[in-house]
Amino acid sequence: MQSQDVVTLPDHAHGQAIAVEQAEAALVEHYARLVRLAYLVLPPSLGPGRRVLTAHAVTQRALPGGRAPEASDGPAAVPPAGLRAWEIPPQAAQRGAGRNGDPGYAYVRLQVLRTALRAGRRFSWRTWPWRVQLPPLLPQVWGLRLFPRSGGAAELALDQRLSALSAPARAAYVLRGLERLRDADVAAVLASAGAADPAAALREADGLEARYELLESPEFDPCSLQARPTDLVRRRHHMKAAAAAAAAVVVCAALLAMPGSGWGPDGPAAPPYAQNPAAEAALDPAQLTVAAPTAWKQSARMDFSVWPARGGLTGDRALLRRALAVWARPGPSVQVSATPGTPAGAPPGPAQLLYAGEVDEARVVLLYDGLRIVRYAEPKNGTSGAALDFARVDGAKAEEANAVVVARADGNVRYLTAPWVSAASMRDLLRPEAEPRELGRAPDGITDPLVGPARSGACRSWNVLQVRQDASTRLLTDLGELVPAHLTAGRPGTPRDATGPLSLAGWARTACSLTAVRSHGVRSVNLWQYARQHLPEGDGSATWMCTRAETWRGAGSRVLAHFLEPGGAAGAVAAKAEDSPACGTREPHVLAGVLWKSQSGAWYLLAAGSKQVVSVQATGAVSGSARGHVLSVRTRQGAQAGLRGRLADGRGVSVLR
Repeated sequence: MQSQDVVTLPDHAHGQAIAVEQAEAALVEHYARLVRLAYLVLPPSLGPGRRVLTAHAVTQRALPGGRAPEASDGPAAVPPAGLRAWEIPPQAAQRGAGRNGDPGYAYVRLQVLRTALRAGRRFSWRTWPWRVQLPPLLPQVWGLRLFPRSGGAAELALDQRLSALSAPARAAYVLRGLERLRDADVAAVLASAGAADPAAALREADGLEARYELLESPEFDPCSLQARPTDLVRRRHHMKAAAAAAAAVVVCAALLAMPGSGWGPDGPAAPPYAQNPAAEAALDPAQLTVAAPTAWKQSARMDFSVWPARGGLTGDRALLRRALAVWARPGPSVQVSATPGTPAGAPPGPAQLLYAGEVDEARVVLLYDGLRIVRYAEPKNGTSGAALDFARVDGAKAEEANAVVVARADGNVRYLTAPWVSAASMRDLLRPEAEPRELGRAPDGITDPLVGPARSGACRSWNVLQVRQDASTRLLTDLGELVPAHLTAGRPGTPRDATGPLSLAGWARTACSLTAVRSHGVRSVNLWQYARQHLPEGDGSATWMCTRAETWRGAGSRVLAHFLEPGGAAGAVAAKAEDSPACGTREPHVLAGVLWKSQSGAWYLLAAGSKQVVSVQATGAVSGSARGHVLSVRTRQGAQAGLRGRLADGRGVSVLR
């Protein structure tokens, strides 16, 4: 018989033999999940950039080679001829396999976890360091810093609390939340991965609030990255110094080799680098473009390209030069932020000046390069603590180019309004019956401070900016970015401005759900009432609505389905999805369901689809079907059910998830 190579993991009991192809397939299929697990368990002290590269390196090394064990190692399953097999301890193979019980996945997960835990151990000069404790050789990206997308306040708080835990406790928390393992299975996997005291790790993880849904957010996804340059000024200086040193070495070698003395007849060599005229022009304040004050009145386009330059410091060349220089090469003290999908590099050519002036206690410059709005802000006294913000605005229309955030302080927001805005006011979406309050505006278009939506805590108000242009009135809401999102209402494909009584009444019960799309590069949010349903036992009628948040980059749209009981209380989020065409112009269909308790205490599964749905069927623990687009089935509390819908043309509609 042909000898076979196996790798046996240390354990007290026999394992299960895993063919190499099985483990390789599991690694390829679940690569993104394994990298996320490694990123969460690795020490936060590595920093986001090195954690990203180390997480990928740890995962890519999860399939080590090995040699066949000796006969004393005990019996093992013999793989087919020509295959290698690896052995995994039964605790991980049977009790905590995950991914539908795949032992191949359990093996590679255990390898990733073991290596990530080693990275958190202290260096000892008496022994050689583990490979994972050293910077990864590959992959490497020169000249760029890679890190995951920024999340919200909840994700940041969770990351800080995770960093305070020990490595085994972090692993326990992640295995509970990301892998959905029971505590006994978590302890078994930790023991197999080399944790000294799994029980202590579980107790330490108990002290952290179980916000497991946040582990799935882009904040902890090392496969969806942002890229920014390293310190370009320092790198340029180092390259110049290296080039000068190389030139000096060449000259000295030439002088030593020449029979005589002095330079040759060709003269000195060329400079070590050549200037880039386009880049130099982009950093020259004199090259900034400025739209005519009345350009927007004659232009066929109503976007940021026809905004005139406003503010009292448009002639301050020193300020403009600093803003352009920081844009091209922000220093380590500059606070830089960018909406998802927005490049943060230098301008490709001379930009357009939109504003330069003093706002509250800062000097602010707004620039536009055809793709992005860029805001540079510095304190009135000095330049320390400067900030640089990017927002993607390509393809903006008049309704999306009505305002830009120029300042935020103490929960208040100031906007620079478009030149065509004739009036600005503040409206609280949670009080649709209240009249909007007029906002004062300076001659340069800067509004008075507007109390912004609450970022956390109880949602008692949701103030939005209402602007008027000729006969059109529009609502804009601050979602933590430079450009506010445009709020609309109506059927996908034909949305309208959400300023009518019915639209305002709908937003009054769903506005607080907008916190779910904060800081995601949202361009517009549409609210659509897609169904009404008579409740069982004569308890009135419920309303089903969906909100769809479209982004400037196209990808990353978010859809929420809301269930609104009779009365004025805020609606409940019945379902949500990301990057789904549902509730949009491409796929104007939606289906969602909730478990609902009647006034008599009975439980029902309620479901509703859009008008194109001709039948709805419940599956799983609840059995029932209905013709039409609504369903009501008696059930019990906590029942797990699925939903399927069908359109008139025979196509299926899946539940929003």
